[in-house]
Amino acid sequence: MRLRHIEVFNAIMLAGSVSAAARLINITQPAVSRTLQHAELQLGFPLFQRAKGRLTPTTEALTLYPHIERLFAQLDEVQRLAANLRAGNDTGELRILSVLALSYEILPRALKAFREMHPGYAITVESLHSPQIMSALLLQEADVGFAFSPAVHPSLTQETLADSRMVCVAPKGMLPRALVRNGSVALHDLIDRPVIGLDGRDPVGTSLSQACRQAGVGFQQAVVTVQTYHAALAMAHHGLGVALVDGCTARSADRAKVDVLTLEPHIPVPVRALRFAGRPDSVAVRGITRCMREAIEQTA
Repeated sequence: MRLRHIEVFNAIMLAGSVSAAARLINITQPAVSRTLQHAELQLGFPLFQRAKGRLTPTTEALTLYPHIERLFAQLDEVQRLAANLRAGNDTGELRILSVLALSYEILPRALKAFREMHPGYAITVESLHSPQIMSALLLQEADVGFAFSPAVHPSLTQETLADSRMVCVAPKGMLPRALVRNGSVALHDLIDRPVIGLDGRDPVGTSLSQACRQAGVGFQQAVVTVQTYHAALAMAHHGLGVALVDGCTARSADRAKVDVLTLEPHIPVPVRALRFAGRPDSVAVRGITRCMREAIEQTA
């Protein structure tokens, strides 16, 4: 059966007569009759018994009809999806991976804006380290990842959303007032201060170590070494030492407990959106990426 045959057959089953079916699908009555005849000729059996101007479905028609109903339900779903895609309000699942540093302030702000535009999406968020994010994207287990590390695989693409930088978060009273008033601190100013260490395998920790070597600065042994920037921030909140963290993490700082100062020299911490290169961006991926960029700009 051709799609037109199916449409006419469904209309007759719903309406009960040729004339009513014609009105239902907005074509002429003779067109309905001709299409029905063509359908029956192609099938090789009648779909309706004709008696006194009425059509009664045959056994074959009644057997076919549940399958036709399911087909039209699927067609309706396709039409709704197409309309939503056209309007940019498509529904579906959006799988997001993010480093923990972006999951406290930036990503929640971005998701709030995204949900206002795309309320029909089921969203899952998982916080991972950068290597895990890249592995999951390569396996196509997620749609987009947000991290500081650059893409290290040719099958991944990257887009820089913002150029953040490392900052100094110090417990109140730990740094001289002059430095705090100045709003800036150099690495050599922290030599005699307790510092929260970052995992050397971390990309930001690696950048910090390189900057210290170039500046000829060696800190005293770390009070404690952590794997996440928010753990370092928490340590600073409790007065354990100075935390050197990315700017996004520093936005979660409690200014009643800590001072946040610009760190010199400038140590860049770009925020990147990572995606699988062999997969075109969906409306949702483009939307959440834009919302992430805007969230970073709004909290800068």
